[in-house]
Amino acid sequence: MQKQDLAIYRNIQKNAEMGMKAINIISDKVHDVELARQLTKQGLKYSELRNRAVDKLLEEKADPYRGTYIQDILLATGIHSSTFLNTSTSHIAELVIQGSNRGLTDMWKSVNQNKMAGREAVEFAKELMDFEEKNVESLKSYL
Repeated sequence: MQKQDLAIYRNIQKNAEMGMKAINIISDKVHDVELARQLTKQGLKYSELRNRAVDKLLEEKADPYRGTYIQDILLATGIHSSTFLNTSTSHIAELVIQGSNRGLTDMWKSVNQNKMAGREAVEFAKELMDFEEKNVESLKSYL
């Protein structure tokens, strides 16, 4: 497996972990049952994608992505400050959409920067991006 494949798998892992962590943090603030159900399903899919990416890295005896405590604190602080005065369903959906859009942008950058990556890694990245796009579409109804 090429170095560029590993970079894409790490980025998939990173993005999926960020999605999982953000959903875990924001879930306590969700009051709409349908939105809560939607976010739970998203969290499960992120977990599955993350695990597949880690498996690919471990198969190649490559180090998986390791987030930092600072990144986790910044994510939690950002979510808590954005929802301190507004926990409306619309606002929560907007925040999750923004997170998905950041994930999409990050994955496109990774694919474009790793043009020599193999088909399998790129298809996996596109699977995550398709998932993110579907998340955005499904969350628009909550705005």
